[in-house]
Amino acid sequence: MSNQLAVPKHVAIIMDGNGRWAKERGLKRTEGHREGMEAIRRVAHHAANRGVKVLTLYAFSTENWKRPPQEVHYLMKLPVEFFDRFVPELIENNIRVHMMGIEEKVPSSTLKSIHKAMDETKHCTGMVLNFAFNYGGRLEITEAIKTIAQDVLEGQVAVRDIDEELIAQQLFSNDLAPYSDIDLMIRTSGEQRLSNFMLWQNAYSEFYFAEKNWPDFNGELFDQALSSYQQRHRRYGGLA
Repeated sequence: MSNQLAVPKHVAIIMDGNGRWAKERGLKRTEGHREGMEAIRRVAHHAANRGVKVLTLYAFSTENWKRPPQEVHYLMKLPVEFFDRFVPELIENNIRVHMMGIEEKVPSSTLKSIHKAMDETKHCTGMVLNFAFNYGGRLEITEAIKTIAQDVLEGQVAVRDIDEELIAQQLFSNDLAPYSDIDLMIRTSGEQRLSNFMLWQNAYSEFYFAEKNWPDFNGELFDQALSSYQQRHRRYGGLA
């Protein structure tokens, strides 16, 4: 049975290629990040209109701190600018903002802007726009193991009771339930790797690799990814 016409409930995107987009045009990398912000706006609206329940965007990884300080500083300012400009549009489109990651090291001004956007959109009942910010897949799983280990030490959990469901409940993505697992994972710029992104949740996702850099991504290209997804036969390890 094909997956034709099915809309993935959870779409995740590794927004790659901002720097390359800028370099091709003789611009600074920061200009690529700024244009990437516009791509977020248009793709979020398009995904919501298509009926996607959760759109997760890999905005800043735990490894991105290795980038030049000036670029990191700029990336930390982008959420402030994005939410200041676009929260009214998100509310108009019934889109709720969510953040997934750790707050350690993130500037207070950035956190304040993110928390404000989450609070202002908490009443929205449509698509969840989930930003993976200061996020790493291995870190997420490590933190879940620590929590469960502590519960075992305190006698709240027996080792025999540790299963996939219990682990999933301790992951950052638990707040996205029942759509925690990814259906369609998109990566732009032609690169084909996960880059420590939602390792657990991608266990049975369908992958789509777009050649375009993220700033050039739009609704038409998003629909191409959806069309590819709809031709897949998702068997989850079985045959039926």
